[in-house]
Amino acid sequence: MRQGFQQRFDAILSVDKSTLSGGMKGIEKESLRVDEDGGLAQTDHPAALGSALTNAFITTDYSEALLEFITPALSNTWEVMQSLCDIHQFTYARLEGEMLWTSSMPCSIPDDDQIPLARYGRSNVGQMKTIYRRGLGYRYGRTMQTIAGVHFNYSLPQAFWPAYQEALGDSAGENAFRSEHYLGLVRNFRRFGWLVLYLFGASPAMCRSFTGGDDLGMPSLNNDTLYAPFGTSLRMSDLGYSNQNQARINISLNNLDAYVRDLSAAIETPEPAYQEIGVQVDGIYRQLNANQLQIENEYYSSVRPKRVAHSGERPTAALQRGGVEYVEIRSLDTSFDDPCGISQNTMRFVEAFLIYCLLEESPALCHQSLDETKHNQTSTAKRGREPGFELMRDGEPVLLVDWASEIIDDVAKVAAVLDEGADSDCYQSAVTQMQSCVDDAAQTPSAKILDLLTTTNKSFFEVAYDNAERHRDYFASIATMPTEREQRLIDEAESSLARQREIEAADEISLDEYLARYFS
Repeated sequence: MRQGFQQRFDAILSVDKSTLSGGMKGIEKESLRVDEDGGLAQTDHPAALGSALTNAFITTDYSEALLEFITPALSNTWEVMQSLCDIHQFTYARLEGEMLWTSSMPCSIPDDDQIPLARYGRSNVGQMKTIYRRGLGYRYGRTMQTIAGVHFNYSLPQAFWPAYQEALGDSAGENAFRSEHYLGLVRNFRRFGWLVLYLFGASPAMCRSFTGGDDLGMPSLNNDTLYAPFGTSLRMSDLGYSNQNQARINISLNNLDAYVRDLSAAIETPEPAYQEIGVQVDGIYRQLNANQLQIENEYYSSVRPKRVAHSGERPTAALQRGGVEYVEIRSLDTSFDDPCGISQNTMRFVEAFLIYCLLEESPALCHQSLDETKHNQTSTAKRGREPGFELMRDGEPVLLVDWASEIIDDVAKVAAVLDEGADSDCYQSAVTQMQSCVDDAAQTPSAKILDLLTTTNKSFFEVAYDNAERHRDYFASIATMPTEREQRLIDEAESSLARQREIEAADEISLDEYLARYFS
């Protein structure tokens, strides 16, 4: 496939290479709130953070204790980092003795029924969001939903698309052309996404409480810690998000119509195991429906094609309306070392890597190639640093380090162009750093975490708790946030509470009717 990349890369350079620079980047970062003992917080979402339903910057994910921080889409990585840092600093100052857990794998987890579901108020849309989460708990267990991660949202600059279309001599409509090539990026991320797990995986160990005491065939580092000796991201393995419940759901990524068709079918197809759970039992919704998926977001994938939806609009309807607008990368572990959970170097490499995925040839995914992508992801998640570790490529084994170096060689070419646009060498430095992790697996985050565990002779919980304290102290020690940036967060928190009240007051139909209209 390398020749295909070079041809497309040369083609866009010949038309306007500046259009590769300045793509829009945004971060969604999850963190569990924990109490002073490191246990899962049982308190309500802090009122000082505003409404989890409507705050643009701070919400919750699955649990009332699982915060999610959302930055605006910005063109520079330093702007994204500043926004994310501001949100962290603002939040820490309002946690009243609690901390943010700084690892993707959760803290000491209680029984399922002690994991509080996120609550969004009494409006129909707020109740729907909680019911959806209740359904996830019945289907997959609440414990799995406490895993945290970092999502990277990315779109190429608007000027890129007409330039790229000219470079390829393509006469398709603008939306169709953009969607086709974003889906090519998505397919290639599925093919090559194991590289993200290897380079940025930071969850090679976990607290035994996550498994309910079962070792799941994994070795013990000590009484409280299970680990994978050569693992990179247990979060992305079959122990984490990658579960067997959705193994039979095949969603095509070969074109937008097929993607929407397959997602819609899964939302409309009854699942016997979920029918046994029941939808409404004793007047209480256990789940939104008993189908393979309750809604589109239930389908877990390491990458999603996305479009910003209008209020009340389903994601598939948004895609049908305007095509793919950006991609969401969901396979980044929370960085153990970085107080904000991600670094600028990570963002820079991932941006260059995504452009590579878009420019590289991207054939349709057949059943065999899909099986290979799944095998490569789960194997890298659990064994990626193993000496001599091999992946499968077109039915043949290939050393991970060899394939990774081939990809990084091309990513470096993209990074050089991005640096020209920024008049720096930041992107190339990020790529060089990642190549060093391929050359020496001991330099990867997952290897460093296991080394810390073994040299300190501490449990995963103890090391992660110490890290949470360090990050809390870091945000307490940095310079006071400029007044205008803090006021923006204060204003959003206050106005979000008002918007929630307005939504609740505007409801004129029952929850049953609201759900019926939504799914119609």
